[in-house]
Amino acid sequence: MKDEALQKVEKTISEWTYMQELPENIHDFHLNRLQQIHEDKYDLYSYTDDATHRSVTAYYHAETDEYKLRTQIGSFEFCSTECITPSLETFEGILRARLDDILCDLAESNPAKVDALFESKHILDWQFAATLPERIEKFELFIRPSHPFRITNGSYIIVDYEHFPSQSNFAIYYNVFRDEFFSDARIASVPDTNYEFDSHTLDELQERISSNLSMRLKSIRIRAEKELLS
Repeated sequence: MKDEALQKVEKTISEWTYMQELPENIHDFHLNRLQQIHEDKYDLYSYTDDATHRSVTAYYHAETDEYKLRTQIGSFEFCSTECITPSLETFEGILRARLDDILCDLAESNPAKVDALFESKHILDWQFAATLPERIEKFELFIRPSHPFRITNGSYIIVDYEHFPSQSNFAIYYNVFRDEFFSDARIASVPDTNYEFDSHTLDELQERISSNLSMRLKSIRIRAEKELLS
């Protein structure tokens, strides 16, 4: 971050009384006021729940000269588009109005809030989901179809297997705009994509999970272990 941008945001934040009013805890999330710089991003404060691997972080983005809110759940990190603004005053208003609900939804996703298009796919009551193993190839089932998590661009995470020690995961998504299921993975934090789970119906996805899930997770585990040893 350039010196002039850093000086600007530090001066602004020093006069921002809202940060001094923040409660220490909201819905089991703990406040962290430690300001940090990550390249062109200046973290203002965060609410974290380390036990459940979830957090939100309010930050200033020097590249766009905007204030934003970053959400993390497991291996996923994304910017909440409804919280982007160049005005600190507007940002404060958004946070006062929405932060409590954002943290509540992050603590446990609310199936009642899914889009109508998502609901019409009958993912929430997909009977096959009950057969997904809780643990497999050292991965744990972190997000399940009965409690999906909406991210960006019309996509929901419906299945996520995580291995936090190696920073690796495997996830399946449903995109309401494209009406399709797809997957990706992170292997020692590095994105990895394949197309073995691409589907348009739950029946088709069920067949692909039954045939490929175990081998896919085994492959990710082996590659992650090699990366950690290298």
